[in-house]
Amino acid sequence: MKITQNAAVLMHYTLTDDSGTMVDSSRDQDPLGYIHGSGGLIPGLEAELEGRGAGDQVHAVIPPELAYGDVEEELIQIVPRSAFPGVEEIQVGMRFTASDHEGQQQTVAVTMIDADEVTVDGNHPLAGQTLHFDVEIMSVRAATEEEINHGHLHS
Repeated sequence: MKITQNAAVLMHYTLTDDSGTMVDSSRDQDPLGYIHGSGGLIPGLEAELEGRGAGDQVHAVIPPELAYGDVEEELIQIVPRSAFPGVEEIQVGMRFTASDHEGQQQTVAVTMIDADEVTVDGNHPLAGQTLHFDVEIMSVRAATEEEINHGHLHS
């Protein structure tokens, strides 16, 4: 079976950045499972896997616009330390859930700290980066109706 809409796919992958540094991998774990076309993968990788089958190996280079988008400068903000009540020690790399003036929640990461202010970034950590995937497709089957309705694999 080939990977098409609503196919249940198991795959191993290694993700590296432009410099060849490994960002993530499933190689020492269970394979990643997803339902093709359900939004479980970034659009560029999903397009690269379309029509492939079990046993195929794919090297895909995905530009930012087909991955996590470009860095949006408006998502980088400087806030007062007082915006973190109850947090004794703020460190670079810490992640927090923040609410905007409309009550929408967003995860932000601390990127810089000075005496009175903290810089936070609401962009995805891989925004603005070209991503390099090495994928091995382990299996492809039709997803069950229940899996499609739930949006994830059950086995």
